[in-house]
Amino acid sequence: MKKLFRIRFFGSQSDNLKSKTCTESSRSIQNLKWVRVVAIGVSFTLCGTVAQAQQPTKVYRIGYLTNASLSSVAARTEAFHQGLRELGYVEGKNIVIEWRSTEGKADRQPGLAAELVRLKVDVIVTGGPAATRAAKEATVAIPIVMAFDIDPVGQGFVATLARPGGNITGLSNLARR
Repeated sequence: MKKLFRIRFFGSQSDNLKSKTCTESSRSIQNLKWVRVVAIGVSFTLCGTVAQAQQPTKVYRIGYLTNASLSSVAARTEAFHQGLRELGYVEGKNIVIEWRSTEGKADRQPGLAAELVRLKVDVIVTGGPAATRAAKEATVAIPIVMAFDIDPVGQGFVATLARPGGNITGLSNLARR
């Protein structure tokens, strides 16, 4: 069946136009070849089989802002990496994490938050209320995820826990005193 289709669609199997087995004139064979080229071009266009380049995957940028030194929160940052890997995100492959730490110097937080905004990160993860406040003051457009805030409603980060509103969401740790 395939051979019969090839013979009918593509004409003679021989490329030798002066072959004794070819009964058609040279001119009609040239016309047939032209028709084949046009037919193949139209079929590629209509069927959508034109080769397309694979779109590169977007590399997401995560900003991580904390007051503690990164070495002191190594276990937390490793858990953060592990959680991202479980979701299919690998640093250097499809995400870039911009780590920023004030190393205990709270006056550096506004500058570091502004730096993350200038880098156009896709999300800012904050490790503590002071970092959340600095990120909130730096942007209203970039989503902010609180990783550890005790009372986000009382501190004015979110409207309510059920409906945070704005660009801030995340985890809170509520406990009776």
